[in-house]
Amino acid sequence: MSEPTLIRVLVADDHLVVREGLVSILKNEADMLVVAEAATGLEAIALFRQHQPDITLMDLRMPELDGYDAILQIRQEFSTARLIVLTTYDSEEDIFHSLRAGAMAYLLKDAPRQELLSTIRTVYAGHKHIPSNIGAKLAQRMDGAELSDREHEVLQLLAQGRSNRQISTLLDIAEGTVKSHVNSILHKLQVDDRTHAVVVALNRGIIKLSPY
Repeated sequence: MSEPTLIRVLVADDHLVVREGLVSILKNEADMLVVAEAATGLEAIALFRQHQPDITLMDLRMPELDGYDAILQIRQEFSTARLIVLTTYDSEEDIFHSLRAGAMAYLLKDAPRQELLSTIRTVYAGHKHIPSNIGAKLAQRMDGAELSDREHEVLQLLAQGRSNRQISTLLDIAEGTVKSHVNSILHKLQVDDRTHAVVVALNRGIIKLSPY
């Protein structure tokens, strides 16, 4: 009798306890083998190149390079790479950008053990897996108009409490242009004022508050 095919897995997460927990779960499965562990986004890319695993479990928030960019770089170099996002973050933007970068599945870290294992097998078989709660948020994100890069910059500065004049100076654009961007942001986010725009953007993960 031939040996069963092993699903070779790379685990990328900056929290040692999480990595150890995942490895412990996977090593008990007869059809799975953890071939490497990464603690940063850059390390995940390097280890992927070295081992070229069948499946990669990728956290989103990691030092040096976040999960989105690691996924994007891996997929650019290895177009058939099969990556699963495993994270605590479930904002519309996190989901949207992860899948757009090339992830084939999106799971939260509180997902049941059996769902994690079945997702690994599903993705290994070449299929995508989006849980219903994640799919609902993705659909909501797809229904909304996307902000431009400049609008993102303006919105981030609005979150810092900057006035139109201050934003004009910081971005080196006319104050009237800033006002135009603000009006467009309000329209796209379907809100009536700047404060509400910032609240909605934070809740959806469109922007993040700087820790400094």
